[in-house]
Amino acid sequence: MTEEILQPAPPFDQASAILKVRLAEDGWNSRDPHRIVKAYSIASRWRNRAEFINGHDAIIQFLTRKFDKEIDYRLIKELWAFTGANIAVRFAYEWHDDSGNWFRSYGNENWHFNADGRMAERHASINDLPILESERKYHWPLGRRPDDHPSLSDLGL
Repeated sequence: MTEEILQPAPPFDQASAILKVRLAEDGWNSRDPHRIVKAYSIASRWRNRAEFINGHDAIIQFLTRKFDKEIDYRLIKELWAFTGANIAVRFAYEWHDDSGNWFRSYGNENWHFNADGRMAERHASINDLPILESERKYHWPLGRRPDDHPSLSDLGL
C-alpha cells in the first residue's frame, strides 16, 4: 500500500499529477490518520487554515481531531496546476458537526513533494459554507469516491 501512495513521484506530467491528486483524495476519504500520514515525509510541514503542523505525530493528532469534528466527511479534489515537484489543487468537502449542521468546505492547496513521492509541504486555505442537508451533493457511501461520481467541475463547484 505504501508504494501506491508514494507513486507517482516527481517530476509530474499531466497524467501523473492527476493520479497523485486522486490518490490523495482517496487517502483523505479513508478518514484514517495512520493511512493518510504515510503519504507525507517524516518532517512534513503544513499550514492548514491558521494552524501550523510539523511532522507525523502532529499530523496524526490534527487529523484525529479533524475527523472527530467533521462527521461523515466526503472530499473531492481536482488538479489546478503542476510543475516539477509541485501540485496545486482545489477541493470541496462536505461534513456535519455533532449537532447535525451541514457544511461544504472549499479550498486550495499547494503541495511540494520529495523525490520519493512523499509530500514535504502542504499549504491549505479553506472556507466553510453552512448548507442545508438537502443541498448536499456528495451522497456516496463513506470511503473512496466512486469513479462515476461527478467531479467538482461537473458539479459546478
